[in-house]
Parts: sequence; structure tokens; C-alpha cells
Amino acid sequence: MKRKGLITVLIFPVLLAQFAGGCSTHEDEGFGIYLTRDDMPPSRMEALSHVEIADEPLISASDIISYNAQTHEIKLENTAYERITSLQIPVSGKSFLVCIDKGPIYWGAFWTPISSMSFNGVTIWQPPGTQEESIITLGLGYPSSSFYEGEDPRNNPEVLASLERDGKLVDS
Repeated sequence: MKRKGLITVLIFPVLLAQFAGGCSTHEDEGFGIYLTRDDMPPSRMEALSHVEIADEPLISASDIISYNAQTHEIKLENTAYERITSLQIPVSGKSFLVCIDKGPIYWGAFWTPISSMSFNGVTIWQPPGTQEESIITLGLGYPSSSFYEGEDPRNNPEVLASLERDGKLVDS
């Protein structure tokens, strides 16, 4: 009888963990760009070991028409593009996190082209609302890539694999 009880005590937590994991609402969510929960400024992001993401992605895989792996241009559905163009972005930037299944992979900042502040990070420049195509670009540095130092996180294999699984990745 002791042995049967011991087996139950050991196996039950494993089964419970598998069941609970299967009920997760964000599993298989794939690619998403999230704002930070508390609107964390870019100047504080590097110093933090953990940042909470917003409840919903600003851009989800379903908002993406295509992601060019060579140029890091993201062609968006019109509604998603409008969300980006209407963001209130201070001259010091607005932090975002690129996530897979709500797990942060790397961070960056939306940046307004009127800013006089430089930035050493991944950027998405706020586009004018008048572009013919709804395209944003994950760039490096502001005001130019010469302000970026370090390794380029945009080619993260997990990110590219997720976009490929969703049929969004183009390589031309």
C-alpha cells in the first residue's frame, strides 16, 4: 500500500503539469510584438531582468501579410498598420518586445522620426500614415544603423521558424 501511495504522489504532479500546460491560452500563439505592461521607457529596459508584456499583442501573426527575412520588413494588414501609425510615441521612444508564444525573445523601441535622441537598439520607426503599402521595418539603431552596437537579434531562429510555420516568411 505504501508503494501505491508513493507512485500516486510522484505521478500526479507530472500529469497535472501536462494537463495545465495543455490548457494554456497562449500556447501556439506564435509571433507577436507586445508593448510593455507599464509602458517601460527604452532607457530602463536593459537594466531590468524581467519586464511584463501587455495583455494583448500590438501585432500578432494574423496581422502580418509577410515578413522579409533579408530586409526585416513586415507587411501588415491595414488595421494593424493603423494601430502603429496612431501610437503616441515620445521622442525618447516606446518599448516593445518581440515574443514567441508570449515569451520575450528580444526587445526594441518604436521611434519617432522627429526625435533628436539616438538609440542603440532594435527600432521600428513610426511610419507616416500616408504610405502606399502598409510596411514597417525592424531596423537597428536611431537615427541610423551606425548607432547600433552588438549582435543583431532579428535573425533569431525561433522567430524565423515561427513566421515560417505561419506561412508569413519570405526570403527575397
